[in-house]
Amino acid sequence: MTAIYRACPVCGTGHESATLFFENNIDPEKLSSFSFASRKVPEFMCHRLVQCPTCDLVYANQPPSEDELSHAYHAADYDSSEEANDAAAAYMKAMQPTLHRMAHKQSALEIGTGTGVLLEHLSSAGFARLIGVEPSAAAIAAAPEHRQAWIRHGMFNENDFEPASFDLICCFMTMEHVRDPKVIASAAFRLLRPGGAFVTVTHNYHSIVNRLLGKRSPIIDIEHMQLFSNQSIRRLFDAVGLTQVEVKAFANTYSLTYWTRLSPLPGRVKDMALRLLKALGWDKTKLSVNVGNSMTVGIKPVAAP
Repeated sequence: MTAIYRACPVCGTGHESATLFFENNIDPEKLSSFSFASRKVPEFMCHRLVQCPTCDLVYANQPPSEDELSHAYHAADYDSSEEANDAAAAYMKAMQPTLHRMAHKQSALEIGTGTGVLLEHLSSAGFARLIGVEPSAAAIAAAPEHRQAWIRHGMFNENDFEPASFDLICCFMTMEHVRDPKVIASAAFRLLRPGGAFVTVTHNYHSIVNRLLGKRSPIIDIEHMQLFSNQSIRRLFDAVGLTQVEVKAFANTYSLTYWTRLSPLPGRVKDMALRLLKALGWDKTKLSVNVGNSMTVGIKPVAAP
């Protein structure tokens, strides 16, 4: 059977112009129910990744089908509520300048909401209408009952919502996971009211941490259909018509236990380090680190073209 390769999902440059970034290294025997779970222990497996010479996106040029991804996320386990809470707090802190300058804060949508903890923060910030979309049944089950009422189970579908019906759309650590990020960004543009904001958090594969770690970086992952740089995420926002685009790095805050779990240490050494942290009473100690994540904000023009 002839292999079918996709073009760059951001700028459309043909696959034949791309250069190899990492070869496929997926070992089926290492897959588990947590392979498509958020904030898991890194497996450092990935699909064949290539780098676009036009927009700088790194992407899987033979990704799984939409149905395969939907099934994988639906069946995934979930055990990261504490880390999700920490992440939501960091995202809200980084998003404050955007929230402060928004004229309207009535309705918000989060694509890839997990347990809906970010929606809780947005409720406290004054948003009255809150909707989250989440494919993992286990993540929704881990949410408090009042948040479950905000969450719709399944893959994001633009047709489930009215055009120009949201003031804010968030997609945090999810754009790498979708098969076609331009479909998501274009949908966000149409679903925003004029003056509304689309905000994402993505990995920057050019960051110092990710360049130093190379194949042992946690961003090298079977879940990632693409990896962004600041250049490629800006290119995506510009392409769909968003304006006032800002891309900035920010610090994540997690426990020392979680940072250790993410590290590329050998399994035995990592287990020893985790036991030592617990023995010293440092396992819950929080540490803020810029690990190369970027928050990107784009605004739908008030007079949209």
